[in-house]
Amino acid sequence: MQENKKKQILLVGNPNVGKSTVFNTLCNKKQKTGNYAGVTVASHSGKYVYENEEVEVVDLPGSYSVYPSSEDEAIFSKYLIDEQKNYAGVVYILEALSLKRGLLLFQQIQDLGIPMMLIVNQIDQAERRGVTIDVKKFSEALGIKIIQTNAKEQIGIDEVREAVYNNEFLKADKISFETPSEHKDFIQKLASHKGFDNEYKAWMSLSLGTDLGRIGSVVEQINASETKSLVPKRLQVQETVRRYQYVDKILEDVISKKAQFKELLTEKLDKVLVHKFWGYVVFLIILLVIFQSVFFLAEYPMNWIESFFSWLAAFTGEHLPAGPVNSLISNGIVPGIGGIVVFAPQIGILLYFLYLLEDSGYMARVVFLMDRLLRPFGLNGKSIVPLVSGTACAIPAVISTRNIENVKERLLTILVTPFMTCSARLPVYSIVIGLIISEGSFLGIKYKALVLMAMYLLGFLVALLSAAILKGFIKNQGKTYLVMDLPAYKKPLFGYDFKMVLGKVWDFITGAGKIIFIVSIIIWFLSYFGPKQKADELVAADVHLDHSYLAKMGKGIEPVIAPLGYDWKMGVGILTSFVAREVFVGTMSTLYSLEDDAPEVKVIDKMRRDVKPNGEKVFSFATGISVLLFYAFAMQCVSTLAVVYRETKSWKWTGFQVVMMTGLAYFVSMIAYQILK
Repeated sequence: MQENKKKQILLVGNPNVGKSTVFNTLCNKKQKTGNYAGVTVASHSGKYVYENEEVEVVDLPGSYSVYPSSEDEAIFSKYLIDEQKNYAGVVYILEALSLKRGLLLFQQIQDLGIPMMLIVNQIDQAERRGVTIDVKKFSEALGIKIIQTNAKEQIGIDEVREAVYNNEFLKADKISFETPSEHKDFIQKLASHKGFDNEYKAWMSLSLGTDLGRIGSVVEQINASETKSLVPKRLQVQETVRRYQYVDKILEDVISKKAQFKELLTEKLDKVLVHKFWGYVVFLIILLVIFQSVFFLAEYPMNWIESFFSWLAAFTGEHLPAGPVNSLISNGIVPGIGGIVVFAPQIGILLYFLYLLEDSGYMARVVFLMDRLLRPFGLNGKSIVPLVSGTACAIPAVISTRNIENVKERLLTILVTPFMTCSARLPVYSIVIGLIISEGSFLGIKYKALVLMAMYLLGFLVALLSAAILKGFIKNQGKTYLVMDLPAYKKPLFGYDFKMVLGKVWDFITGAGKIIFIVSIIIWFLSYFGPKQKADELVAADVHLDHSYLAKMGKGIEPVIAPLGYDWKMGVGILTSFVAREVFVGTMSTLYSLEDDAPEVKVIDKMRRDVKPNGEKVFSFATGISVLLFYAFAMQCVSTLAVVYRETKSWKWTGFQVVMMTGLAYFVSMIAYQILK
């Protein structure tokens, strides 16, 4: 058999040019495309095989320049320069409607002597706007191979693979950037001194001002009198102005537009969707529709899943030999896993709507709208990206703060992002709302949907208030601004997004399932055994739940949780869910399934009927609100904590976040229960 050859290429471009879509299409990966900067905050890699050649594709974070202003841009520049010997070339992606902006970075990379080819993506958008690109002239002007693509429709992707296979990467014959005459002598002297093979590398080393890869700062190595007037930021501005002048000349001969084209749908929609009043109204209506769908559309598949696991528990209980194994599987593992899988449809529906909004270009408008709202609370405009991402999962959201240049503003964002309602909270909210909120509706919107939306808004509000308080303790140095493109509205890829959702839901089930599998075994073990009841016993087996080790442990912490209105079972659920919030639901399912009475009754009905020794309902309205508030604020996620530590490199701030969130959760839940009971 012929052995595959191997090659590595880099995907490079500005944010929001469809780079991740090209990456996904080339490699058949499921990396989500985002419409705002900062989604790709670290390099991702994937592979494909073409003509027996294995190609590793590295998708670098989007950047506007080789001069980094944030951590993700620093990743980009360092990788581009340090790893040059390891890759065959750069596939540079331009958006058809933003050629001028994208050519700045393209020319910087080309002037570094890196072999490149160029993709002009989203050609369908240009055609719709009446913009025509003369690819032949464009290719001649830049001296490079150019391929037109519409990555979402897979148009031009095979041509890219063929060009990569044929190594059609080209280096520039000459440097496009002309060094300003006042610095020319010094740059030549510097290039000679450092052994650079072209003047632009010397110019770049001065413009950076700090070390970056092997082209580091050399200012301090040269006579100080000669470098006195060389301020890095001024040099960068000087370069940008000159490059855009050069780009304008090229594009004059390459682009042609129809004299007049009518106002497009994007402009019409934006008059409402980014309006300073109606924009927020429309956003709230969209949220209501989503949350209504989360309950309404998910009801049927949830019933099917619940029935299946009830049948499976009964089947294993009847057909496995009586004993500990039977109890472990039918009363421990199956109900525990079933308790979390049942919420997969709700999570899937929520994610699907979010993906459709993102794909359509609307989420970028939400970021724009929210930027206005955030500034009075001391957050950076770019804080919107992690806060919005936090509604899916806090882990990538915390990582995406690398897009924020100001270190202290970044820390503030890291500390408040976990307040946003993530998908792991959804199973807890859903089961508690199902227990305490009636089936009625208001103006056709279910009460349950309204309460769920209120929980999401509460998370956002508390994140803002926390930021407003913390900004007094974390002083900001300087200001930063949100700079982003509002992409044209597009028809979402319904089928592709559906596949993405299936993958995410499967990740949720398998990720949470592993934890719940282990927790279910531990809970079953502690509930199956108890202190010895006869003199000749080491421990008692197959005891009633109330006489088990688990009950003793739970009742041991009752004095701490009683002010919140919780019984010992809920206390156990809170302890186990410190690993991950959704474990609370799996723990409750296992605990209520361990009771041997009425096995045919659904877990939620058992929870609804459960009463305390004094006759009060365990899940009363007051208790339910207390649980909702506890999970809205508490830091119940070890993975998020690990990422916070990794990003801050500080036990002090990681510990502060745990104490702040859990302390707030306890205090607010206690107040709510004591008022409502």
